[in-house]
Amino acid sequence: MTAPIDTEALVIGAGPVGLFQVFQLGLQGIHCHVVDALPHVGGQCAELYAGKPIYDIPGIPFCTGRELVERLQQQIAPFKPTLHLGQQVDSIERLPDQRLKVSTGSGCTFHTNTLFIAAGVGAFVPRRMLLDGLSAFEGSQVFAEHPAPERWASQHLVVAGEGDAALQTCLSAIEGPQAAASVTLLHRRDQFSAAPDLIAQMRQACAEGRMRFVAGQPTGLRTANGHLQALELLNPQGDTEWLSLDVLQTCLGLSPKLGPVAQWGLAMERKQLVVNTENFGTSETGIFAVGDINTYPGKKKLILCGFHEATLAAFGAVALLRPAEKTLLQYTTTSTLLHQRLGIA
Repeated sequence: MTAPIDTEALVIGAGPVGLFQVFQLGLQGIHCHVVDALPHVGGQCAELYAGKPIYDIPGIPFCTGRELVERLQQQIAPFKPTLHLGQQVDSIERLPDQRLKVSTGSGCTFHTNTLFIAAGVGAFVPRRMLLDGLSAFEGSQVFAEHPAPERWASQHLVVAGEGDAALQTCLSAIEGPQAAASVTLLHRRDQFSAAPDLIAQMRQACAEGRMRFVAGQPTGLRTANGHLQALELLNPQGDTEWLSLDVLQTCLGLSPKLGPVAQWGLAMERKQLVVNTENFGTSETGIFAVGDINTYPGKKKLILCGFHEATLAAFGAVALLRPAEKTLLQYTTTSTLLHQRLGIA
């Protein structure tokens, strides 16, 4: 266990609203840490809308989800937030000094004065292959998390999936010092949703014998002495066959799960956190909720609404952190203090 990280503000969620929350806190002179269950920033925009067009961001007639995330990263760069990616918050509790103790499943602990929940519809977690007995091998031979070369080095690797992540994993595993002994791409049919260039590279690698593709639906396992040896497949012809393996990497996409948010003791309504519209505080002092995770009369699940909520939440945090100070509204067009914080003075 590492020592707790002390911070004035902690943001849960690194999607667009979470990133803009970092910006608004930065304008108020508040440095923050950011936690996200994904191994990268962007949240739903990066996972579901990376290449899709967005038309309702003020001042930006058109951008993709990926481009929006990139612009937000540029915007928060002056404030140098500390990112803790690939970690999911498990618990929140109130300390005797009224700060909040926030712990992740990876053993990271924060002691924070204010907490901003910008978790969208929940934490994005990998979809797992549903097969009786398969979960017993998770973490040893079966992996759903972010692919890592050390898992498949010199092993017979099977990658299940049909999107960018699955094809890129196969292509990464057939070369380099940590190449797999063999690579097999598994999907129920010979059709893929990956980018055209990745599909072309995969088919070329198959034609050259550097990897292979197998069509089929997993229906069972073969094990021996506590070791996973093969998957039973039902192929498109309706026949059963066996696919031997050492390591199974599933790349079946991500699904949002509300997860432990429901156990944090905050007032909820229809799986959303109830907030006020003055500063978007929850039922617990010092805990704010912005974006799709919250609810209030007239709530609209739009990114631009989340931006507005993050702005007022930042002002709410200042009132808690510096109650003796008078909070003045300053403008980035004229304020020398804001220019200093933005690094443009």
